[in-house]
Amino acid sequence: MSGSVGGEQPRAFGFEQIADCGSMRVVGLRLQPGQTVPQHRNAIPVALIVTGGRLQFDDGVQAGEVGAGEMLLINPGERHTYRADVATSAYLVFAGLPGVRSRAWTLRRKA
Repeated sequence: MSGSVGGEQPRAFGFEQIADCGSMRVVGLRLQPGQTVPQHRNAIPVALIVTGGRLQFDDGVQAGEVGAGEMLLINPGERHTYRADVATSAYLVFAGLPGVRSRAWTLRRKA
């Protein structure tokens, strides 16, 4: 993670599993200004839907920005990274988890 301000590291970015049906998972993502999700790749397709702020992305070929209400589709095996210049939130929808049977949806409820 990068983006220290005044010598302090920003709070860790947050992932929270919101829903799961076995073969599909919905995860919430929160980034504070200056936070970066290190370069990585996923084995399955991912739809990233920004719900607030702006998310900078780079896949090594293209770089751009996705704003609130916009969606970014990420292909399996595609290396990519995200960065937030402002407080940003998004949902990540992982579809077709390999080797997992579908089951009824379960929602994670806050206590």
